[in-house]
Amino acid sequence: MRFKHLLTIAFLLAVPSSPALAADGLNSGDTAWIIVSTALVMMMTPAGLALFYGGLSRYKNLLNTFAMTIVAYCLTSVIWMMWGYSLSFGPDNAGIIGGLSNVFMAGIGVDSLSGSIPTYVFALFQMTFACITVALVLGSIVDRMKFSSWIVFTVLWVTFVYCPIAHWVWGGGWMGSMGALDFAGGTVVHINAGVAGLVLSLVLGKRIGYGKEAMFPSSIVLCALGAALLWFGWFGFNAGSQLAADGIAGSAFLVTNTSAAMGALAWMFAEWLVDKKPTVLGLASGIVAGLVAITPAAGFVNMPASLIIGLVAGLLGFYSVAKLKQKLGYDDSLDAFGVHGMCGIWGALATGLFASPAINEAGRGLFYGNPKQLWIQIVSIVATAAFTAVGTLIVTYVTKALTGGLRVEEESEIMGLDNSLHGERAFEIQAS
Repeated sequence: MRFKHLLTIAFLLAVPSSPALAADGLNSGDTAWIIVSTALVMMMTPAGLALFYGGLSRYKNLLNTFAMTIVAYCLTSVIWMMWGYSLSFGPDNAGIIGGLSNVFMAGIGVDSLSGSIPTYVFALFQMTFACITVALVLGSIVDRMKFSSWIVFTVLWVTFVYCPIAHWVWGGGWMGSMGALDFAGGTVVHINAGVAGLVLSLVLGKRIGYGKEAMFPSSIVLCALGAALLWFGWFGFNAGSQLAADGIAGSAFLVTNTSAAMGALAWMFAEWLVDKKPTVLGLASGIVAGLVAITPAAGFVNMPASLIIGLVAGLLGFYSVAKLKQKLGYDDSLDAFGVHGMCGIWGALATGLFASPAINEAGRGLFYGNPKQLWIQIVSIVATAAFTAVGTLIVTYVTKALTGGLRVEEESEIMGLDNSLHGERAFEIQAS
């Protein structure tokens, strides 16, 4: 018996105590989960979104869409580490913007912590959100924007539009202090990107032949594959935003999947009823609509609420794409505003309705006795949309001045940007 006790003591002395058991400091379980979540969200931009947007674009612009998506990810990755993280999460200045103390990641080391995870991991996780947000804007203007102008726009927009809003909501700014609920990016990501895309598309103008000739997607297969990868990566997007491996993260995982599935079904049946055919494109679009709408609510709502959120998102997305765009007459190439803007607004409102303290003590919506939360959500939506619209307009005209114009030449647009800008072709077309 004494020998067994000695072996037990020796084992306990030999194995270091797990950080996950500590009340404070680094938590190894949380850290591992956020590293995995970061990788999942990273995949969403240069893989999932590139395939989704590339498949939706016309065959002659598929590679250009890939290039613009990937370069947005690369540029934002560098910007974020040089000054974006500091502007978003640095010391607060009057609730408006972060300080410059963390420019080039100064003052942050391998032992620095943000909550229970390393600050480096937190910074990388947040970087992936900035990357996909600016890449989402691209959906409104494919087929007609100069590659050089897109590069300049990306640098300016991330710096002067994305970073302030990220700070307002998540970095200690005025919107978070007011009590606005945005678990994973309804305002910061989707309303921001959707409104920016709409403004940029209006300044650029309609594509040549828009409304007069058919503009078919290059590959529904690529689009559907991209939607599936986005769905997969979105689990890191939403469940990872808890920044811990706990029950709220598990709940966010569950409602994310449920809303996406419900959004796909709602869009499919609406399309089937109106157009008499259920399409794969409709299913893929409904998935994304459901994912967008649940994003701000993921860590605050229960499963029944996610069914309603996904249902409304699918119907709203279908109406915005099939009807609203035609009524208003704007050319949002891949419906960034119709899906991300409109469904992001619905998701932010739904959070103010359905946030349940049984899921997360930090949130209590209208249906749980707190009508003030709905008003706060409305203020956050209006403030985000207004700032984004004005900021994007300024950035757009500065970009135009710096690059000598935003739009490609008419000949290049007709020929296709894959060939005219990049000297490449996505498909080898053979004469029959």
